[in-house]
Amino acid sequence: MKRQNLCGEHAAQSANGARMTASERFDAMSAALATSVGEREGLIGLVLLGSASDEARGRRDEWSDHDFFTLIETGRGAEIRPDLSWLPDYDRLVLTAREGDIGFVALYDDAHIFEFALADAEEVDGARAGDAAVVVDDKSGTTARLLARARARASEEDRFDPANDVRLVLVKLLIGVGRVRRGEALNGNAFIRQWAVQLLVRAIRGRFAAASTALRDTNDPMRRFELDFPIWGARIAAALDLPIEESALNLYQLARQILEPGWSEFPSRAADVVALRLGWT
Repeated sequence: MKRQNLCGEHAAQSANGARMTASERFDAMSAALATSVGEREGLIGLVLLGSASDEARGRRDEWSDHDFFTLIETGRGAEIRPDLSWLPDYDRLVLTAREGDIGFVALYDDAHIFEFALADAEEVDGARAGDAAVVVDDKSGTTARLLARARARASEEDRFDPANDVRLVLVKLLIGVGRVRRGEALNGNAFIRQWAVQLLVRAIRGRFAAASTALRDTNDPMRRFELDFPIWGARIAAALDLPIEESALNLYQLARQILEPGWSEFPSRAADVVALRLGWT
């Protein structure tokens, strides 16, 4: 099936053979990826996501990687997924790995990363997308339709329930500290430094929704949180650098200091119960 490459042909290096800058290398890899997908039999679409897309290139820096999904002709996933030789500069890859059934990562010898899904339209039909660009599609526009649904879904789900999220913060902290005191430090760390923090960030974004700018990631509330809430982001990050129980206490205190004042939905009595149980009074 003929695919349409919507971003044109690529040049592997500058016309005079000079070494490419990081930005030029990134653009060259994007173009080469589009060409590779367009030429690979069985692949019908390519969507560049996040800072890999042109609309979000202003966020791109030296740490940006390529996030994308590549569409396979329906029913051919099992056949096509084992062979990644279509990736550009394949000889420069130092590793590839699977993430679930349809997710992949690829690492190049200059430490550049590809993170991508390789699936047919049905397999990624539940996906969400924010900044994105279709660069390869089939004649019927399968990829464009999929992206439109993914964007609509992200918009619908870009909502928070801060009252519920802050309740969960308290529970995760209580469980996490309990696990640590029981001797399960690894599991306790996950409850405190991972789940409680994610829920606290969600609660703050929901409680102060007007402060979240267009820079936010509609798929991951943790992304660029510090840009929208620089002071609170710095204080949460500092709390994570403390020993685990101090970290939990600081997160608890931040939840109360940031969210409780003037908010009738804050679970103050439950917060007092957690503090009493953990000896934080």
